[in-house]
Amino acid sequence: MAPFEWSDLPIFLAIAREGTLGAAGRRVGQSQPTMGRRLKALEAAIGAALFQRTADGFVLTDEGQTLLAHAERMETESLALLRALSGSDAALAGELRVSCSDWFARVLLAPVLAELAELHPAVVVETLTDPRIYSLARREADLVVRMVPFSEAEVLARRLVTISYGLYGRPEDCIEPIGDGAGHALVVMDTAFGGMPDVGWITRRLPGARIASRSNSREVQAQLCALGAGLAVLPRPLGDAAPGIQRIELDEDPPSRTQWLGYHRDLRRLPRLRALADLLIARIPTLAY
Repeated sequence: MAPFEWSDLPIFLAIAREGTLGAAGRRVGQSQPTMGRRLKALEAAIGAALFQRTADGFVLTDEGQTLLAHAERMETESLALLRALSGSDAALAGELRVSCSDWFARVLLAPVLAELAELHPAVVVETLTDPRIYSLARREADLVVRMVPFSEAEVLARRLVTISYGLYGRPEDCIEPIGDGAGHALVVMDTAFGGMPDVGWITRRLPGARIASRSNSREVQAQLCALGAGLAVLPRPLGDAAPGIQRIELDEDPPSRTQWLGYHRDLRRLPRLRALADLLIARIPTLAY
């Protein structure tokens, strides 16, 4: 086997995980043609095809499966080294990547980041708000706030805040009793999130209402609600502050949801991470009510 570029292994891993050159390129910040060229170079150096090209995407060959096992171990060790080096950095400077939902970022996270910028102007925070779950082990994010509890042994996690939810509509929707929802439209989560507690609650509480629109974005749901597309269940920190809508009082409230904060244990002594985590823990419960 000829020598190959070690830097091609992350390219290989991205293709193996995403299944297409385009998706893998977006994951690592490379163009699709570049991904293809680097994969061909790696296969040429190894002397074997690593993927079968199918109509549904790239499928690992036996040689590809063998390389995958070794490449993932190498990735784990290199990331552990990076985390260890980062965790020993005593300066309150540098970058952090934070993942959370869109509404949480705008309503609750942004005020905390503004305060952090005043306290520690050399810390640069990148906020990721798309719905995919970012890996703390692979350093895709340094700190994650999410509704799903963390189960990974290497993640330090704690309950950050419990968010209350409410049913919202335009002021004219609140004049008459809602009843079973007959004559009303609903704005709900998209089908991928159809199992969320608020979707079950609103369809049970308002069985006579029809679903008019779906979105995986609470921000979009709030805007649709304000424009008259339908009633929506929203986190109260978002709904109470949104223009053009108000909370509808019912005999029961939608289920509340807990937001969890987590980061990799190797970064627990990283000063800029501790500064942000401590500020979130101190400020978010107050901002959420």
